[in-house]
Amino acid sequence: MSSRTQQPGQIWDAALGELQLQVARPAFETWLRDTGGVAHANGEFVVGTANAFVSEMLEHRMYPLIERAIEHVVGAPTTVRFQVVAQTGASASESSGAPALAAEDGEPQAEYAASHLPRAAMAAPPALNARYTFGRFIVGKSNELAHAAAQAVADNPGYVYNPLVLYSEVGLGKTHLLHAIGHEALGKGKSLIYATTEEFTNEYISAIREGKTEEFRQRYRSAGLLLLDDIQFLIGKEQTQEGFFHTFNALHMSNRQIVITSDRPVSALKILEERISSRLSGGLVVDIQAPDLETRLAILSAKAEQMGVDASGEVLELLGARIFRNIRELEGSLNRVVAYAKLTRRPLDAELAQQVIADTQDAGASRQPTEQQVIDAVSAHFGVDRAALCGPKRDKKTALARQVAMYIMREDVAMGATAIARAVGRKDHSTVLHGCKSIENHQNADAKLRRDILRVREALAGAGRN
Repeated sequence: MSSRTQQPGQIWDAALGELQLQVARPAFETWLRDTGGVAHANGEFVVGTANAFVSEMLEHRMYPLIERAIEHVVGAPTTVRFQVVAQTGASASESSGAPALAAEDGEPQAEYAASHLPRAAMAAPPALNARYTFGRFIVGKSNELAHAAAQAVADNPGYVYNPLVLYSEVGLGKTHLLHAIGHEALGKGKSLIYATTEEFTNEYISAIREGKTEEFRQRYRSAGLLLLDDIQFLIGKEQTQEGFFHTFNALHMSNRQIVITSDRPVSALKILEERISSRLSGGLVVDIQAPDLETRLAILSAKAEQMGVDASGEVLELLGARIFRNIRELEGSLNRVVAYAKLTRRPLDAELAQQVIADTQDAGASRQPTEQQVIDAVSAHFGVDRAALCGPKRDKKTALARQVAMYIMREDVAMGATAIARAVGRKDHSTVLHGCKSIENHQNADAKLRRDILRVREALAGAGRN
């Protein structure tokens, strides 16, 4: 989609909307969120960054993605250059005369930038994301238990659910709840440390190398709360696991609250030392599932309100029905539609939303799977032979896999019942209708089934990007 106007701030907003759907959350938050569109002229686009380190990382690690995203927005070949500016984000855009680049809901990003720059580039501990509060967390069936547990911990840290472990696939809100607990604690005058496990590891290794292990121990063990994001990154780091184990014990023995997030259940963190897994399992372990359609629509509605945009129910329903894997992608899709509406000066309607979604698919960010890809992905996930899935076998495992394949073909490939029946070797389309209805009825109450469907969809999304 090309643009008639060439305001750098608007162009970069639209490019960020694309990049948010393609780049992992930690990488996006660390390197891209607090950048700004500085200039666009003569086939060159200048991206403003906070420091030379960020410029170098974007240049060497993300240049092809960034270049492709900008070219897709402007509709012409473009060279990208990264420039350190005195101010980034909203300020960078203002200095160029372009619209301000703010946080997703229009808030300034200055305090947020500090929390996601590499620790080596900061003089102070990371700040919490001002947008990640309990008030802005949309509660639904998929996350109500996690929300209730997080609120209980925030109300009485150290004495209920200690440790609290929140786990989910990426982009479903576990980091949001982690920061929300931090905000509540700070509001009550509690001291806390928030860190990603990667930051914890880097700091621990630096302390050993520089002979400052005692300072490291005192810093972490004096905290009223320890909020640690992405514990799975401890896997394979035996020395850091030792440091974490002793830190955990010291905090736990003194009733200091520990909250940890993970992308998998504690039982699946088998490569962690047994004594660590045992400690984590001794608290409350809660999972967060992908949101159902009702919750997705509530999230989009709240997001639109925060952004100050008037998005019709038709637009929200279109996005909510098409984006299902995670909240980050869901919100990113709305960001992108809003950015394109501003960029092209078109109304924010279903036609534009459909066009943006189609453009994203054409750009390779989210290709629609084929019926054969669905069958292959379902067969691989459930361990059912492809010939059996499309054959006469009716054992429980094969029947479930077949019904999941039918459901995904209907929902994600937009195939009719007759075509689906033909694809899975059924004679009667009523079998397809029954199978899809069965999956619809059971997935709301069956967490494992929801995870199975999500895993298949993730595999299909990965195949579509290859």
